[in-house]
Amino acid sequence: MARPALVDQLRSRATPVISVVAPAGYGKTTLMAQWAEVWQPRVAWVSADHRDNDPAVLLTYLATAVNRVEPITPAVLTALARPGNAIAVVPLLAAAIGSMRRPMALVLDDAEAITNPDCIDTIIELALSFPAGSRFAIVSRDTSLLPAARLRAHGSIVEIGADDLAMSDQEAAELLSGAGVDVGARDIDALVQRTEGWPAGLYLAALAMRAGSPHSDAGFSVTGDDRFVGDYLRSELLDRVSRAEVAFLTRTSILDRMCGGLCDAVVGRRGSSRTLEQLESRNLLVVPLDRRREWYRYHHLFRELLHAELRRREPELVAPLHSRAAQWYEANAMPEAAIDHAMAACDAGRVARLVLNQMQPVWASGRIDTVLSWMQWLEGRNDVEHYSGIAAHAALIFALLGRPGEAERWAAAAERDPPTGTLPDGNTMAATLVYLQALLCRSGIAQMRRDAQLALAELSPASPYRATMLHTEGLSHLLEGDLDRADPLLAHAFDVATGVGAMPFLPVVLAERGIVAVLRDDWHEADAFADQALAVVQDGSLDRYWTSALVYAFVARCALHRGDLQRGRDYVARAARLRPLLSSALPVVSAQTLLELARCYISLGDIGGARAVLRQAQDIFGQRPGLGNLPRQASELHTMLSSNPAAMHGASSLTTAELRLLPLLPTHLTLGEIAERHHVTRNTVKTQAIAIYRKFGVSSRRAAISRMHELGLLPHD
Repeated sequence: MARPALVDQLRSRATPVISVVAPAGYGKTTLMAQWAEVWQPRVAWVSADHRDNDPAVLLTYLATAVNRVEPITPAVLTALARPGNAIAVVPLLAAAIGSMRRPMALVLDDAEAITNPDCIDTIIELALSFPAGSRFAIVSRDTSLLPAARLRAHGSIVEIGADDLAMSDQEAAELLSGAGVDVGARDIDALVQRTEGWPAGLYLAALAMRAGSPHSDAGFSVTGDDRFVGDYLRSELLDRVSRAEVAFLTRTSILDRMCGGLCDAVVGRRGSSRTLEQLESRNLLVVPLDRRREWYRYHHLFRELLHAELRRREPELVAPLHSRAAQWYEANAMPEAAIDHAMAACDAGRVARLVLNQMQPVWASGRIDTVLSWMQWLEGRNDVEHYSGIAAHAALIFALLGRPGEAERWAAAAERDPPTGTLPDGNTMAATLVYLQALLCRSGIAQMRRDAQLALAELSPASPYRATMLHTEGLSHLLEGDLDRADPLLAHAFDVATGVGAMPFLPVVLAERGIVAVLRDDWHEADAFADQALAVVQDGSLDRYWTSALVYAFVARCALHRGDLQRGRDYVARAARLRPLLSSALPVVSAQTLLELARCYISLGDIGGARAVLRQAQDIFGQRPGLGNLPRQASELHTMLSSNPAAMHGASSLTTAELRLLPLLPTHLTLGEIAERHHVTRNTVKTQAIAIYRKFGVSSRRAAISRMHELGLLPHD
């Protein structure tokens, strides 16, 4: 159905944001497709689903869609896909759109599927910063997704709602005629009144009449109320198709998309490809997803109604159907879809097996929230196979995120049961557990070395963890001052990591070798390692990873030794942004990084910065005693500071809590909203903000944001 009046209304308003909000079945997507034709070929379209509830995933899809309209700087694409505060990098995407040769349109359809608060904040931030001339259309059933009042106040939004989308008598007549149903004007008027112009209700009525309903007023019972619609679907549609078709329709409603093989597996019979083609040809709200007619989906409303009917007719089949879907997806190398269906089937064993194989690569790709959602579902299900292995990997992930409390909780879960059995990655549970214990370094350097050696002896020959354990053993010698033992182990660790493609791990090993070179007073070799480590970070877009903090601090130290103050300041700022990730969960490299930063701050004459990072290092020493010569190095640095005046309060003296707050200051979030997201009180956030202003030498949030730009404390491409 063409909706020219609504399309003209959207064309006539030059606001950057379009909001189309209405319940299911109002033709929201159809309207936006017609409006998008006006913008062709400069239109990007993203249809959201529940798997997009990860900021890195959502931003990647949005940026990729924009890039297809006109290429944007590759560095922006990689920056948006990295883990971290997604909302803080939204300005990069807005700026990329604003710098295009001509305006463009971006459509986010089915936005109600986005429920992750961080993702919602990201959408709002993009809407508030969308450049003039271009258009950002958000299509949703949810009226609360956007801050409409704020956008209205600035004249930045045009809104289309259910009343606008409801069909007139003339449009209803066209729809019914197009569906092959001849209805008189009086009946159309009554039908529109009873359905309140609801397009899906009108279409369902047309299908029922065409299917031979004896009721000339078949549509009169159709309203937007789910109960009435369900009754109508049963009495006027499902009762008029064969039992086999009803079974197919309801049982495949568990699928968000369908192909012949998948449907065959779910319903337990062959011929599903032909059935899907027939359903599409009869306009039974089946939508093809590709030109080859291989993949389909049901209209969202139709699927919801069918699924409700499945739960009413055959509730005992819901879990087995999901289980069959999970099995098919797993067999066809689509593990994440398999995980979704295994969760719906409450098949914890299958979920655990799949997650154990997927959590590391998915985390490494930057999709942190996806992994955390799996962890949340699995937490406490310690009766499933491989749970201890999952817990060990979860502990490491939380350690890399700088969340020591959660890392320890998962580590305790991993250690609760005897370490028996072999995990799907080929490593024994005993080897995996001792690998984790070596990294946590709870009992000092000597025990860390013994744990690393034991893990090396038991890890499978192809395990990527072998490189980490070689690095850990080398560190144990480095922190005891035995450079002749440390350096060969670090070199071997680099070779092994290169062989298995452990990209994020390579630069930290190079930085460690650079530290060895400095201790040997070979600054030429140290510079070479610093440049090599930095190149790996840049080539792999690893700038927000925990492993890069030591690299940046070491690169800064080498630059300052050469007298390059500007380069030193730049890389100190980059390392400082990663300080919240440095904790007692991974104590050795975290403490090393903080001491390298202290040396840089001292070289720059920044006493406040040096004191701040040494306090953070001291907190780690309090949690993890016995870290070799690191406490002694810290004491020597404290002595160097003792002859300086009282601590200067500058940007570098920010605490880790204040550093976590920094990326959110330039966003639309109020201090109260920031407090909610950080699970603290508003007063706590307000106190932190005031401390930031004082250290920046400013008196307002706006001035603090300007100062952050000057200091390089905001993400950049």
